[in-house]
Amino acid sequence: MVDVALSEATSRRWREMVAGRAEGRVLEVGFGSGHNLEHYPQAVTEVLAVEPIDLAWQRAVRRVEAFDRPVRRVGLDGAELPVESGSVDTVVSTWTMCTIPHIEAAVREMHRVLRPDGKVLYVEHVLSPHDRAGSIQRGVQPVWGAVAGGCHLDRDIDALLEAGGFTITPLTPRPGSDRFELVPFIAGEATPVG
Repeated sequence: MVDVALSEATSRRWREMVAGRAEGRVLEVGFGSGHNLEHYPQAVTEVLAVEPIDLAWQRAVRRVEAFDRPVRRVGLDGAELPVESGSVDTVVSTWTMCTIPHIEAAVREMHRVLRPDGKVLYVEHVLSPHDRAGSIQRGVQPVWGAVAGGCHLDRDIDALLEAGGFTITPLTPRPGSDRFELVPFIAGEATPVG
């Protein structure tokens, strides 16, 4: 279901914007079936994949084989990354931070594995600041989370990253309280502070 919902037809421009900015050794949290691979530039030398679902990893085989650089599945949980501290140039997360049960721990892990000049590139859906849209998101969350693999429609991803020691540079405008968007998307680049 997730693979279809985030197919190339619906997600291409977002993936190009985010994955297209990656470089060096990439840790992709929520690798899925490998849709980001075709959007990585030649500046990416290796992809370390964190993916909890075996079926998604199996569906990625053709994309991994077509990618002309190493791709390795290194873990199952973004909150426990089996990667050395300070060893990654870029962390990529596309529609993943909404599903990680222990998101604060995952943000700490992203900070830990990044080099001091590294970056987190992300596209996520977020809680709308529009009162009515936000209320609807909160209202459907218990059911939505149960049917959508633990997805949280009501997270403030920028605030979670800032609380975890990152500075945010938006790549897209942030949703406004004057605009009704039921599930707004944001993209950004987060760099470690200190």
